[in-house]
Amino acid sequence: MNVAVIGLGLIGGSLLRALAARGHHVTGYDVSEATRHAAAEAAAEPGADGLGWRVAADIPDAVADAELVVLAVPLPALPVVTADLAGFTGLITDVTSVKGPVRDLLKGRRYVGGHPMAGKESSSFLASDPDLFDGCAWVLCLEPGETELDDWLRLAALYTSIGARVVPATADEHDEAVARISHVPHLLAAALSGLIEGNPLAGALAAGSFRDGTRVAATRAELIAAMCGGNAAAVRRVLAEVLDRLEACDAELASPDPVAALTSSLRRPGELRRAWPVAGGVTVRVDREAGALLNLGRAGGWLTDAGPDLVGQRPGTDRNDS
Repeated sequence: MNVAVIGLGLIGGSLLRALAARGHHVTGYDVSEATRHAAAEAAAEPGADGLGWRVAADIPDAVADAELVVLAVPLPALPVVTADLAGFTGLITDVTSVKGPVRDLLKGRRYVGGHPMAGKESSSFLASDPDLFDGCAWVLCLEPGETELDDWLRLAALYTSIGARVVPATADEHDEAVARISHVPHLLAAALSGLIEGNPLAGALAAGSFRDGTRVAATRAELIAAMCGGNAAAVRRVLAEVLDRLEACDAELASPDPVAALTSSLRRPGELRRAWPVAGGVTVRVDREAGALLNLGRAGGWLTDAGPDLVGQRPGTDRNDS
C-alpha cells in the first residue's frame, strides 16, 4: 500500500518504520525541519527498515501518490493539516487520542478514526520503534451508517499485519473509555507528582508506588492538555466519579474505625485490578458487519486477523459474535 504519514513523532515515526519494514511504500512529513532531517537520515542508514521511506518537503508532496493518509499530529494541529488535504480523495485515518472532534472535523470525507494504545514518555522521532505496536490495542472507529465497512476492514488488515489488536468502537464509546483509563489517570498522575514539591524528604522516600502512580506525568504538558481538553466532557464526567470516591475515602478516614471502613471499601478495587488484564480468552469468528464488530469491542474483544475470515478474541467467554 502507498501510505503517507503526516507527523513523525513517536507514534507517526513508529508507524512509518513498521509499515516500511513490511514492504509498504511510505512517505513521511513533519512540520519540524529537524524531525524531517532525522527521519531522512534514518531512512538512509544501512539496514533501514524494509525498503526505507521517503521524507517529503510538504503535505501536498507527501500525499500526492498516497492511497492512505495517516494524521499523526496533535489534535489542535488537525484543522491546519486537514486544510492541506483539500484535494485528497483517498482514505484518511488518524492516531489522535480523542475521536469525536476528529470525526466532526472530517465529516463528509473517507475517514476512519484510529487510536493506538501505545506510547512512551518520549515523543520524538528518535524514540520511534517499528515494534511499538506489537500486541497493542488499536481502536478503529466504526460509526453505523457512516463508516464504509470496506475502508474499515482495509485498515484493520493493515494494523493487524503489524501486530496490533484491532478494537472496534464508535467515537463516543472510545472517548468515554479513554477518559477512564488514560485521560483522568494523566491528571491524577500530575496531581500526585505535585505532592513532592517543596518536600525533599518525601522525594527521597518515594519508591515503587509513587513511581508507578506518576509515570505518565512525565509526558509533555502540551500533549496531556490536548487530549484532556479535547475530551473535556467525558473527562469531567469521569473526574466527578473519582472525586466522589476520594471524598468517600476522606469520610472513611474520619470515621471512628478508619481501618475497618477503608478495608471494606478497598476490597472491590483490589479485585478489579488483580483481574486485569484478562488472562486468556476464546477465539471467535466474526461476521463482516458493523453490529457484530461493535459487539466484539463492547465485550472487551478485538480482531487478530482481518483477512478473508475475521478472527478475534473475546475474553472470558465462549460466545460467538456471529
